[in-house]
Amino acid sequence: MLPWRCGVSVPIVFRLPFSARTLIKHHPSSTQNTFCPHRTRAKTLTTTRIVNSSHFETLNARQQEQIHLYVDALLQWNRKMNLTAVKDVNEVMERHIDDSLAIIPPIKNSYTSHCDSSCNSNLKLVDVGTGAGLPGLVLAIACPDWKVTLLESMNKRCVFLEHAVSLTQLLNVQIVRGRAETLGQDLSFREQYDVAVARAVAEMRILAEYCLPLVRVGGLFVAAKGHDPQEEVKNSERAVQLMGASLLQLCSVESQSPFGQRTAVVCLKSRRTPKKYPRDPGTPAKVPL
Repeated sequence: MLPWRCGVSVPIVFRLPFSARTLIKHHPSSTQNTFCPHRTRAKTLTTTRIVNSSHFETLNARQQEQIHLYVDALLQWNRKMNLTAVKDVNEVMERHIDDSLAIIPPIKNSYTSHCDSSCNSNLKLVDVGTGAGLPGLVLAIACPDWKVTLLESMNKRCVFLEHAVSLTQLLNVQIVRGRAETLGQDLSFREQYDVAVARAVAEMRILAEYCLPLVRVGGLFVAAKGHDPQEEVKNSERAVQLMGASLLQLCSVESQSPFGQRTAVVCLKSRRTPKKYPRDPGTPAKVPL
């Protein structure tokens, strides 16, 4: 099944198929970053710690306003559909917004150190299984120079995302309805992104097959995980390697939420993903590598 691309119109009711008006054209960057293979040979997995008070406070006034508009819409729409289990605005800010913003420093630092030391702006980033737009829509607000694709398989969530993008007047977002396994085999998406991110989607073995086929050689896959993902990360090493990547570092971030420390698991892609991956839709979750 071909993916549907959704745009920034403000829908009132759910309906399929989307009209041509909902299509957003997303132009790829004209420059391709050069990969330095000698940087991927280190076998030691490093751990980095980033401490920040409130990541929200680092945003400018316009960005903070966009975040508030998004959170208000999220809670309002959540009354009609299941977007998040969190019902309180303060908990949304702590558990979802600040945690989403917390992965920006690991992305920027890892990209500068291992992918392109001259620039970490104008990144092409895909958020796989974005759900209600976490973390991808929040990253698009905080980093307006980034070109962000929100990948979501459920139509009703795409409709909400359309509304949220329109409400916040974001111009750097593309919404794509489809499955990661399908898009990973589509040449329009396969190995087209500098960075793939995922948060609260699946375990690392499954995420590797969802995300890494979408990442270009020399790009990053960043998974937002809990405070102690060591065993999960260790179990995913084979899957990560089969996708053409290696585990680069675990970046610990002190969260202000009551849920404590978070970890960004960073993988660096050093070679092309074999054509047989990703496997058919549903297979990665049923039979993890």
